[in-house]
Order: sequence, then structure tokens, then C-alpha cells
Amino acid sequence: MNDTHYPWLILVPEVAGIEEIYQLDSNQRLVLLEESSYLSERLAALYRADKLNVAAIGNVVRQLHIHHIVRYRNDKAWPAPVWGHSPAIPYSSDQLDETAAFLTTGLGIKRAA
Repeated sequence: MNDTHYPWLILVPEVAGIEEIYQLDSNQRLVLLEESSYLSERLAALYRADKLNVAAIGNVVRQLHIHHIVRYRNDKAWPAPVWGHSPAIPYSSDQLDETAAFLTTGLGIKRAA
């Protein structure tokens, strides 16, 4: 999510036409849970989170997607939800590049050669 207030990633299952978790088959649900858990654990460690908010709230964008938001006791919205709290401050190009590199390494993502 392009908002510098919070480290925030969105996990999107690569299954066309799915809007709800229950629409996935049992194997797909297990994969989603494992991927979400891995992402949650790594984000919490990388950003030293006080709390991690994980939610599948898709009223505007219907495709199933899971928000993973790093929270701190001193963030702008704490302890309230982040949605609608403060206008987003987008990443600059340099910040985006640095964050992408940090996450690529921290999440163990292999880049294509």
C-alpha cells in the first residue's frame, strides 16, 4: 500500500474470480494461510511491530486480498483502524526502491535474472 505512515503489504491469491476465502478449495486455503502467516511473521520481525493487523476487507476491490499492516503504539492511528484516519503520504521513488529492496531481502524473495 502506498502510504508511508504504515508498512503495509497486500497478499493477493493468484486465483481468478475469487472474492472470499471460503471460495478457495481446501488446498488453496492452506496455502493462503501459510503465506499469510509467513508474511506476518517476517513483517513483524523486520519492522519490530508492536502489533500486526491482518484483514480481508474487500468492499471496494472485490478480488480476495489480505491486508498485512504493521502497527506501533505511537503510530498516527493507534489504537484505531488505519482506514480513513489520515491522508496517505505516498513513497517517493527513492523510498519505494529502498523499501522494495529491504522487503525483497527480508522476505527471502528471489529476483529473476
